[in-house]
Amino acid sequence: MQEKKVTPRGAYPHTKRVGDFIFVSGTSSRRPDNSIAGVDIIDEMGTKHLNIRTQTREVLKNIDKNLQSVGASLADVVDVTSFLVNMNDFAGYNEAYGEFFDKETGPTRTTVAVHQLPHPDLVVEIKVVAYKKQ
Repeated sequence: MQEKKVTPRGAYPHTKRVGDFIFVSGTSSRRPDNSIAGVDIIDEMGTKHLNIRTQTREVLKNIDKNLQSVGASLADVVDVTSFLVNMNDFAGYNEAYGEFFDKETGPTRTTVAVHQLPHPDLVVEIKVVAYKKQ
């Protein structure tokens, strides 16, 4: 059985290859069923905890799946741009990010704060550029 994929929420592809470069659109922790990883209900009133560590891990896993679909992987990433809704989440984001990339050999990175993302439960979105010889 083929794994169900997350579909883009607009008129754009997840990945675009230009020569040896692969551009990956902004990616979230949204799952194929449109639920969002890292949204924890913490009480009977429906109060949510938006877990930056879980969301960051899932975003990077989603990016890796998108790269694998074109014959690349996270190891081929050369540049990362991350968007955080709250810079108070930076430490947790940075911790989870460090599970995927090495400080010395990993990609360059820019992290910026944004007012909001396309769903109120999203706290991080990441886009990358990878380089993989064809």
